[in-house]
Amino acid sequence: TATRWPSQPLQRRPHTASELTGPDLRRLAKALPPTSADLAGPPGRRAMGQLIHLRARIVDEDGAPVPGTIVEVWHCNAAGKYIHPNDGSASPVDPNFQGNARLVAGDDGLIDLRTIKPAAYAVPDSGGWWRPPHIHVSVWGRVWLSRLVTQIFFEGEPLNGHDGILNAIRDPEARSRCVARLAPTAQGPADALVYEYQLVVRGRNAAPAM
Repeated sequence: TATRWPSQPLQRRPHTASELTGPDLRRLAKALPPTSADLAGPPGRRAMGQLIHLRARIVDEDGAPVPGTIVEVWHCNAAGKYIHPNDGSASPVDPNFQGNARLVAGDDGLIDLRTIKPAAYAVPDSGGWWRPPHIHVSVWGRVWLSRLVTQIFFEGEPLNGHDGILNAIRDPEARSRCVARLAPTAQGPADALVYEYQLVVRGRNAAPAM
């Protein structure tokens, strides 16, 4: 939020053992195994909406990939409905849409999610605030400093300029790091839009927590 955003530039400090050690993610991966990277479903049982591929690369502050990162994603369906009991909206549930996934980044730090582009939706009791399409992301990196919860937005969405959460990030450059870019059509399947995103998990240029 605006009141929590740093008023001065971040200062880089060398990492010591307390920052460079953390939980054994191999045990965490066994307790929370990866799920399918396809939320859109197969032909005949495909979720409704615009098919997209999200290619996100998990890197550290120096741009090096962070392999083995556990990435959990969740978002609403094409009608703006979350698969969660706290979503009491009248929007319909899509029986072919799971709504969440748990992925593990490869050696190049990359995850590739096939899903449906989430819809915009009205925030209850907010006086007309509509949230733009977005995807929630929870990241468990190799160390405690790589723990991050954030949101990914899509470039070109008119509601991005009015979102209370995205625009609480006052630095325009930092705000732009929350937005996935549309890749050239030649870089993906003909029936889907491809969005590319680089998620910096810590240090300078880190993705803002949300």
